[in-house]
This record gives sequence, structure tokens and C-alpha cells, in this order.
Amino acid sequence: MTGSRSPFPRFLSDGSFRPVMVGGCIAAFIMVLSPLAAIIWVSFFENKIISFPPTGYSFDWYRAAAAMPQFRDGFFTSLELGVVATLVSLIVGVPAALVLARGRFPGREAIQSLLLAPLIVPGIVAGAALYMFLIEVELASGVQVAMTFTGLAIAHSLIALPWTVRLVTASLVGLDPQLKEAALTMGAREFTAFRLVTWPLIRPGVVAGALFAFIASFVDLEKSLFLVGPGMTTLPIVIVNYLEWSIDPTIAAVATVQIAIISAGLVLTDRYFKLARAF
Repeated sequence: MTGSRSPFPRFLSDGSFRPVMVGGCIAAFIMVLSPLAAIIWVSFFENKIISFPPTGYSFDWYRAAAAMPQFRDGFFTSLELGVVATLVSLIVGVPAALVLARGRFPGREAIQSLLLAPLIVPGIVAGAALYMFLIEVELASGVQVAMTFTGLAIAHSLIALPWTVRLVTASLVGLDPQLKEAALTMGAREFTAFRLVTWPLIRPGVVAGALFAFIASFVDLEKSLFLVGPGMTTLPIVIVNYLEWSIDPTIAAVATVQIAIISAGLVLTDRYFKLARAF
């Protein structure tokens, strides 16, 4: 009697390649976490000019960032844009993912590629194109859209939409369609079957899509550079402007706050919605 044949090459299945894989994982963790650890460390330096070793440690740069109105205004503008973009991406992206995952119709692949295009097109190119489009809309309609909050919200919604579509579609592809058919066979209506069967299973994908959509909008720089108007700015633009004239650890403190907010969002959503199921 012969044993079953492993689908993996022998050097992967016999364990001899494991040290290389473990080493690769450790190297990846170091590459990802080292810059974050460095920026958090620098944010507590007492030095006015970043240098090593530090002369002491302090929370002064956090107090300085909180006292600067440009950082507060940029933070709240980015927060508002992130919330609006996330809501739009959910309203448009979830129904689109349901149709694309379950439907079979001509042009399906083309529509899917179009919805995911903002992930592929460089941000500078997309920002310039959107700015020129909004100017044309303004000339044709007489209504100012470019350099307004509405124009920025449209741009950030385009950034957020692919994440919702991609992650919800991935959840639906792994879903057994017979579960919903069984509910319909037992007398449940279409909406009831969706609410009680489909929704609980795709909820991690929807939450993951919303979270990544918000992060993509919150940290965007390229499109915002083209579309911010007078008296309005986002946090990434404020950071770039500040770095032109100052190199003190204030920026490290702002970046640390951003890292803390995003990390808390990831941990909390994973705790309650099990984001790992969405990938």
C-alpha cells in the first residue's frame, strides 16, 4: 500500500526548509516594525533637533502638537473625510460586491476591474485627472466642486471603494451558496435569508472593508494635494508642510498618535468581528 502523495515539493514537506521560512518571517516582522518602533521612540526625545543618543525623554512634543491649530484642523478634516468615504464605500461597495460575486452577466469582469482601478492607478495621476474632471464639471454646471469638501469627499470615496468591494467579494466567494438556498427552501424570504444566513458570514469582510477604506482615506496625500481648497487641509498635508521648515520630533508625536489610533481600530475590530476570517 502506497501513502498519499504530498501536493508540496519534498523540501517544503519534510521540514528542511522550515528554518528558511522562519527566518524570512522574522526578517519581514523586523522590516515592518522597525520604522514604527523608531518613530515612536523619537517622539519621546527631549532634543529639539533629532540626534542620537537623546539627551532625555519628554512628552513636550505631544503637547506642542496638540497646541498647534493646523494639526487639530487637519486631523478633524481627515477624520470627517474618512467617515464620509467609508459610508459611501459601504453604500456602493457592498451591493456591487453582492452582484459581482453572485451574478453572471456580460461585462462583469470589466466592471470589477473598473471598481478596483483606484488601487492600480498612481495617486498623483488619479488626483490630477480628478481635479481636471471636477474643473470641467464646474465649467459646465456653474457649481464649484473642485477645491471644496464635496470634491475631496468624492476623491476619498474613490480611494475607499476598492477596499470594500475587494474584501466583501472575497468573503462572498468563500461562502457556500447552498446555505442560502436551504433557507429559501425552508420558506424564508430573500431578505430574511440574507439577514440571517448571508450577513453573519460576510460581516467580517464588510467590517474589514470599512476599516481599510477609512485608513486609506485617512492617510491619503496625493489626491488631497490637488483638491484641498483655501482654509482647508488634511493631516498628511499638514505633516508635509511642517517638515519643510522644522525637523523637531513634533511630527514623530503626530505619527505616533496616528499609529495608536489605527492599531486600536485594528485590535478592537479583530476582537469583536474576527477580521482574519475576511482574508
